[in-house]
Amino acid sequence: MASVLSDAVLRRRELVLADLIPGTLVRDVLLVLGFAALTGLSAQISIRLPFTPVPITGQTLAVLLGGMALGAPRAILGVLAYLGIGLIGLPWFAGGAGGWAVVSSDSFGYLLGFILAAAVVGWLAARGFDRGPLRVLLAMVVGNALIYLLGATWLAVDLHLGASQALSLGVTPFLLGDAIKAAVAMGLLPGAWRLAGRRAGS
Repeated sequence: MASVLSDAVLRRRELVLADLIPGTLVRDVLLVLGFAALTGLSAQISIRLPFTPVPITGQTLAVLLGGMALGAPRAILGVLAYLGIGLIGLPWFAGGAGGWAVVSSDSFGYLLGFILAAAVVGWLAARGFDRGPLRVLLAMVVGNALIYLLGATWLAVDLHLGASQALSLGVTPFLLGDAIKAAVAMGLLPGAWRLAGRRAGS
């Protein structure tokens, strides 16, 4: 009996919010494409700062929140779809950019970071990190750190910057905004699980 209960708890912990939506393949395809579209739309919220080539966008919240809601496999496919469709010409990167030329931009490393971050936060969500505010915060910090790592590294190599310059141009300007985004996620994800639990119990 104890083994059965343990298996049930494990299976529940491996669920993410997207698994609560009925369906299989069609559901997953729609979720992946919807995630890609949401990321593209959030990229249009773009603010250029005069002291850094990297804009402030809504993408980070979309990628991390969507990654946790969908889980790693669907999140990875969603980000890859977003990047692939953008690289073949759809102008839905930040500032309406699109096409293969984006690969040579200063901020392309952040787009690559989205893949890794979505995978990791999706993996964490499947292990219960989307259920409580503090665990969501930890997952968001990890996801943001991975985006910063790849983004600032790419920026440093592309512009021949030292570590301190890369941090001041590619990380520091975004810390406050990403903290606000993390606070939003801390409320949304656990709240969604509570709502789902109430509906399941009704």
